Amino acid sequence: MLWLPSRIWLGLIACLALGACASLTAKSDPPPMYDVRSAVVLSGPGIPAELLSATGSRINAAIAATTHEEALPRVVLTVRIVEVQKGLGYQADRNSARVSINAASVDSGEVVAVASFDVTTFARDPNLADQIMAEDIAARIRSTFSLNMPRGGA
Repeated sequence: MLWLPSRIWLGLIACLALGACASLTAKSDPPPMYDVRSAVVLSGPGIPAELLSATGSRINAAIAATTHEEALPRVVLTVRIVEVQKGLGYQADRNSARVSINAASVDSGEVVAVASFDVTTFARDPNLADQIMAEDIAARIRSTFSLNMPRGGA
């Protein structure tokens, strides 16, 4: 019968330990949300114009499809495609791009958010590489800035 009190104490200690661990995974504040008003896509020399225009049209379609119930800080996006590499890999079907984004306040003009990411796509047809990469870049921006997917695709 001596094992019964020791089991109770062991169970109590286990419950306390689990309770202490729960506070370690406290939820953090959600990331700030913005009312994106427009976007411009820029790049340096050597970036295909088709990639720039396709990315810009997809992002602006997502902006047009997004509405907010509450008033959010209004921003405009400057999307810069820094680098594009095509035809990578053994089968030359891998493409990558490095993208940086600045979100500037409409009211003050100051940069309120900065993001950057790399995108890697696979396209067996080199003629479709720019369209596939544009959709992947736009999808990341939609996710980052909580934009809606336009009806009927991009």
